[in-house]
Amino acid sequence: MESRPLDALNKSRGKRVIVELKNNKQYIGTLQAFDIHINVVLDDAEERANGELIRKIGTVFVRGDTITVIFAA
Repeated sequence: MESRPLDALNKSRGKRVIVELKNNKQYIGTLQAFDIHINVVLDDAEERANGELIRKIGTVFVRGDTITVIFAA
């Protein structure tokens, strides 16, 4: 069975993920939704920069073109 990037994201739905952005910030939260452009919605999210908590932000929408990597927390 072939595994595509969207298949990997689908397996992570409902789980904690770390989303790293081009500006070196990270959003850590529960992956709720995504689309073909890898725009993602995270719940219970927090923003981190240089490994330090900046703020807790609840639900956040992250544009796919700002993301460099997504991995399981």
